[in-house]
Amino acid sequence: MSTPAPENLSRRKQLVRSYQMAKKSDPRLGLWILGATLLGAAVGFLVIWLLPGDGWISTVFTVVGAILTGLLGGMTVFGRRAQRAAYSQMEGQPGAAAAALGMLRRGWKVDPVVAFTKQQDVVHRVVGPPGIVLVGEGSSPARIKALLTSERRKHERVVAETRLFEVVCGREEGQVPLPKLVKHVTKLGRNVKPAQMTDVLNRLKALDANRSNIPLPKGPMPTNMKGMRGNLRGR
Repeated sequence: MSTPAPENLSRRKQLVRSYQMAKKSDPRLGLWILGATLLGAAVGFLVIWLLPGDGWISTVFTVVGAILTGLLGGMTVFGRRAQRAAYSQMEGQPGAAAAALGMLRRGWKVDPVVAFTKQQDVVHRVVGPPGIVLVGEGSSPARIKALLTSERRKHERVVAETRLFEVVCGREEGQVPLPKLVKHVTKLGRNVKPAQMTDVLNRLKALDANRSNIPLPKGPMPTNMKGMRGNLRGR
């Protein structure tokens, strides 16, 4: 029986799956969550207890506040460590950058693997407020650079007036590490207004229609992180 996609699971099951996946590379995750929960509860209890008030209503508020702050502390630590573990597990796999880019919020369009080489070097495309971002990843910086240059020329023919960026995901000099990729892309500025997005996407659709069918690179593609984003941020 196939494993259901994360988006088809209940919220509780999604959290359990995220915890199980993160614990594989972070064995002390449970202890970190427990410690953060207890510390958050203690701080919340102390702060609310020091506020003016007396009687059973004040006691109830103090206990409830302590529980809520404890849960908040535990979930915050869980979110950060689980996300770090997810990046650690994905890094180095084909398509890891595309999975990370799935963390982008509304207003962004991610097209995985718009171009690739037989050696598993790939280019993903992101369209958003900065303009068009071509993200390359692979084992050879020279091949990635050549692939990005080729894709830039193709895009400039149809969207010459749109700002275009090239980003290489990796750990070498001049590259952007996977855990910092989303943050780097979102800080590239705001050069395209929402009203212009439709025109840009339509032009890119015409560009893609003229491409030959692109077979996906061989090998496992990491799980998209959108489900994890919703779980860990409480959205």
